[in-house]
Amino acid sequence: MAAASITRLRLRVTPGARSAGIVGRQGGAWKVRVTAAAERGRANDAVLRLLADTVRVPLDDITLVWGHGSREKTVELTGIETSLVERRLTAAAAPARARKDRRP
Repeated sequence: MAAASITRLRLRVTPGARSAGIVGRQGGAWKVRVTAAAERGRANDAVLRLLADTVRVPLDDITLVWGHGSREKTVELTGIETSLVERRLTAAAAPARARKDRRP
């Protein structure tokens, strides 16, 4: 029986943003924005939901392993290859970059 794939991601989270989304890479981390405030775990929950939707995995397959009270976070995704996670996050960030490039 094959072992389940485990992917760890480093995130840099901006809570309380005007819009939620995957912004792109910032160093070795993915920059993520959520509209939820950083209080009582709301932003953490929003980050996990955003990742689940973006990467198309069940919410139960994503765990916040480090950074519960920090903007710097590490999450673990099970059952999905790292390369597929990276492709899906890159694709999600592309529209945000296109909007930024069109600004005067």
